[in-house]
Amino acid sequence: MSKTFVAIDFETATGYRDSACAIGIVTVEDGIIVDEYFSLIQPPDNQYWRSNINVHGITPEMTEDVPGFHAVYPEVKKRLKGKTVVAHNEVFDRSVLKHTMRMYRFDYDELFIPDRWECTCRIYRSLGYKPADLKTCCMRNDIQLNHHEALSDARGCALLYQLYLDSI
Repeated sequence: MSKTFVAIDFETATGYRDSACAIGIVTVEDGIIVDEYFSLIQPPDNQYWRSNINVHGITPEMTEDVPGFHAVYPEVKKRLKGKTVVAHNEVFDRSVLKHTMRMYRFDYDELFIPDRWECTCRIYRSLGYKPADLKTCCMRNDIQLNHHEALSDARGCALLYQLYLDSI
């Protein structure tokens, strides 16, 4: 399998999948991290649920002066287009990307990425990890993680995927 991929993580402001408030993307080429990208994103109407703030610590005050997804999309597209995409909970992160793109009238198909991404949660669960959440997987593999910080989560996912690729 190719050791060139991107790992992505989103944090959301509410329980809605189009409420991205942070994104982290880590680009790996031939097994080496070559780029890391992070941005806060102003969610729709800058609205947050307290339960989400309690998870990631991002508040409306932190995003009131940052642009919405439309402004970061060129950077996202540049990093994802045509690549193998990995996420720890790919169903969630893929859904956030698709819903957010749809809200801003961007076409997911122009990214030329699969409808199903690689998923480190699914991989590590198949390897017998219980639980297989990102924090536990990283801890068991001595990967430093500031959980629910989008860039740290994307980096942790990238390193987990790299470990997996090295083992097969």
